[in-house]
Amino acid sequence: MDQHSMDQHDTVFLIDDDPSVRDSLTLLLSLKGIRTQPFATAESFIETYRSEWHGCVLTDLRMPGMTGLELQAVLRERRIEVPVVVLTAHGDVATARAALKNGAFDFLEKPVDDTMLLDVLHNALRVDRERRGAATARAASDRRLERLTEREREILAFIAAGHQNREIAAQLGISARTVEVHKAHIMEKLGCRSLAELMQVKRATH
Repeated sequence: MDQHSMDQHDTVFLIDDDPSVRDSLTLLLSLKGIRTQPFATAESFIETYRSEWHGCVLTDLRMPGMTGLELQAVLRERRIEVPVVVLTAHGDVATARAALKNGAFDFLEKPVDDTMLLDVLHNALRVDRERRGAATARAASDRRLERLTEREREILAFIAAGHQNREIAAQLGISARTVEVHKAHIMEKLGCRSLAELMQVKRATH
């Protein structure tokens, strides 16, 4: 798969040191219309990972070098928020708890049922799409809020907390009319036509 494809489309990043497992899972997923990029080691995935990549990780647990749990720790340390599905033939309760505690999306034991695997991967890909969508919305709202003056941000915070114009005016030692003018400027700069839209922009930044 070329770089552009991985940047633009949901991809399952398959990490397993067993070539036969990589081949069989890649074939299964491709037949189901799921893009797959195989890696023989967790290290090779980390070294080539780009923030533009979309999708989820499907990783073996026990591998030479970096293990699946260690990979999770590195992803968390680097703030790489990609869903991780852990797949292993050596699953036990303690390991499953460790993987889930480290933020794994799910934990599956080999041999895994194809239907279950596909269902988990589709859900992981959906969660990643939703996360990226929310991040995009936050970034857009942040850019819009940067247009506000310090006083306008202050008034917006009061509005978001449910305060009326007169209450805000009393808090800031200005007239209610001045608050109204600031509010109009805020609405204009943020492209909002109603208080509900204004609240939506404010919430998106959290």
